[in-house]
Order: sequence, then structure tokens, then C-alpha cells
Amino acid sequence: MFAVIQTGGKQYKVSENQIISVEKLDKNIGEKINLDVLMFSDEKEIKTGNPILKDVVCKAEVLEHGKADKIIVYKYKAKKNERKKQGHRQPFTKLKILAIK
Repeated sequence: MFAVIQTGGKQYKVSENQIISVEKLDKNIGEKINLDVLMFSDEKEIKTGNPILKDVVCKAEVLEHGKADKIIVYKYKAKKNERKKQGHRQPFTKLKILAIK
């Protein structure tokens, strides 16, 4: 059994007891949240929403917040002595999928 959920403008294929990292959510650690389900599949059938399924809900728990590894952004213009170096760490939230009903 799996579902395709949407959060933070992205879609994720999840199943129960899976831990995923999503874009940062403004929720507290330990808080339980409901996520929008776009598609649901079990052994018998596949259900798709238009765009969201109304009768299926995905429950998740917030495990932690953090920042991803640093990426380096380096821009330069040839022969002009223009150089710019930047670093970026994207914030994320780890979720544990509790149930898909």
C-alpha cells in the first residue's frame, strides 16, 4: 500500500512507517499533521484525485527540523574580475508517516 502526497509544492511517494524529509513546515516537534493525498493504491485498486482525494488522509508526525548540507554557488564573469561565492543550506522537516486511511 502506498500513496502520493503533496506538501511544499512537491510530491512524494510514501508508505506507512516511512521517514521522509520535506520542505520546512511551521509545526512543532511531536505534532501530528494531515497531508493531502493525490493518489492511493492498495493491492486491489488505485484511486486518483482531481486533484486531491477527499476520502483518503495521510497522518504524519513531525520528528525534527534541520538544515541540509551546504551547497556552494559560484558566479563569475570571464575576463572581468567579477567573482561571487555564496553558500546555501536548505531547511527541512523530517516526517514519519503513521497511517494512510
